[in-house]
Amino acid sequence: MTHSEPRGFSVTVPPPVVGPSPVPPGKAFSGRNAYAELLRDTRGMKREQQQARDAWFAGLAAERKDEILFELEILLKGLACFANPRNHPGAGRRRTFVSLDFREHLGQAQGGVLRIVQLSRALLGDRDRAFVFNRYLETVLPEDSARTRLSLSSLAEQQTPEESLVVMRQGLTNVVEVMNGLLKLPRVPFRLFYSMLATAIRESAQSTFFNPLAALEFRPEFDRIPSGQVLELIQSVTGEHAHRLVALSFLSLFRMLRYLRLIDGIALDHTDRRVGGRAYLVLSVLRSDARALSGYLRRRAGGLLADGFQRDLLRVPASQIGARFDELRSEGDRLVAIKGALTGVASNLRLELRRTFEHDLPPVEASLPEAELRARLREVTKNLRPAIQNAVLFLGKALKRTLEEGNVFDDLAARRASSDRLRRDVWMFAQIARAFASKARHADPTIDQWSKLQSFAFVREFLGYFRAMGYPLLRVGDYPRFDAFMSAMNGLSETDLLDPQRLGHAIDEAEAFHEFLIDLFNAISEREELKDIPFDRHAAARALRLYLGD
Repeated sequence: MTHSEPRGFSVTVPPPVVGPSPVPPGKAFSGRNAYAELLRDTRGMKREQQQARDAWFAGLAAERKDEILFELEILLKGLACFANPRNHPGAGRRRTFVSLDFREHLGQAQGGVLRIVQLSRALLGDRDRAFVFNRYLETVLPEDSARTRLSLSSLAEQQTPEESLVVMRQGLTNVVEVMNGLLKLPRVPFRLFYSMLATAIRESAQSTFFNPLAALEFRPEFDRIPSGQVLELIQSVTGEHAHRLVALSFLSLFRMLRYLRLIDGIALDHTDRRVGGRAYLVLSVLRSDARALSGYLRRRAGGLLADGFQRDLLRVPASQIGARFDELRSEGDRLVAIKGALTGVASNLRLELRRTFEHDLPPVEASLPEAELRARLREVTKNLRPAIQNAVLFLGKALKRTLEEGNVFDDLAARRASSDRLRRDVWMFAQIARAFASKARHADPTIDQWSKLQSFAFVREFLGYFRAMGYPLLRVGDYPRFDAFMSAMNGLSETDLLDPQRLGHAIDEAEAFHEFLIDLFNAISEREELKDIPFDRHAAARALRLYLGD
């Protein structure tokens, strides 16, 4: 038995507004700002509700209010993501959920709910004391009708963000009490675990001002990209759908980096012992958002870009096709490159998160000691952060704009980690390219057709690793034989039957790319930030085995 994500938890990307006048291919849309639209519209709040929430947030006197509100909303979203076992860490094998005991998972979820209540109290301030008094009245009122009126009146009040927060705080306080009772059971089956979390999720889903349950949603309080270089790059991307897809990708990658900062903060916060409950909920959001972005880019990017190009192309009068042929072809090539960059980011993100959740993170039921869990969380963020940072830099490079680490990520440690990770990835794919070329040279293309699919499965595997790891390196390294290499890879993927001539072409290009990667590896090792950091070949080899599934 498997379970899909709860109803209503889906990718939310508002459709672009199509202007009434024709726009030539490759021309920017005047006045359009997909970055601002995504920040404003993906939560789906009415304008007056947005204004009320902005005014409430601006008037908050709580210290670190942005960090408190961000963790509150991510934990609320985490309850929805954690209800889906696909977002739990552990081995990648498919498991029958009905046979598992989810008591430990429910205990971690309770820790997360308790933290939500604590954060709500910090944001409510004096209003929280009024809530506690209200709860006391509910217990001492002698008449059932009076108690019911008091409870319903509080549930009906959601005219302001503060009232909405009080209502949610009340509902989740009741949820904690029910969880306490369920945790006394000797075993908690999946259906009971899911039903309990669905009850908790409803408190957020019914909240007027605190409902972050959509995937790939953004808020101006948290998600403004601090790098002017990145913002300029987003605005420079021409074409309606290309502009929105690039903005969505950058916003999502920077949101994931903020998740990692939050996990680091949880691991280092020794004043709160609920480290597991908080961390597992945030990690489940990271996994869900990464999967949503990866799936959206892989399934939709090509079609959206093609539809936009077709619409713009049909606006060109037939009499102008000949004169504008080179311009139109250049625009088509540009969109193909953008599609390749976006799907490359998607494949790399999918591979990184799979490795992290299947190998680096302990499963919830492992019940690690607190100190060990904190150390494992720090190791996970240390490994994932440079991978996501490099995805940001690669996307910029693929869009013909070199992003400088110092202007995008503002500390030396980030630049050092990014360069070290890039050096490791270059070494890893160099080994993959060499292994592919060697195996392909010794393959026998004369074997019978029935056994070819099995014997040459390594070709499909190589293409998969190329999409996830090799394509970004082509762009980041400014590979001079980019077009020739891509032609060879496309030749392999365009047919199910092995063509000796196409395979030979791919072998030659793989060997040339291997030599280029070795030179690139040496050049990266000479960077200022890596001069005193030797390359850990054994660690890189262990990572390569994990990527290859050994």
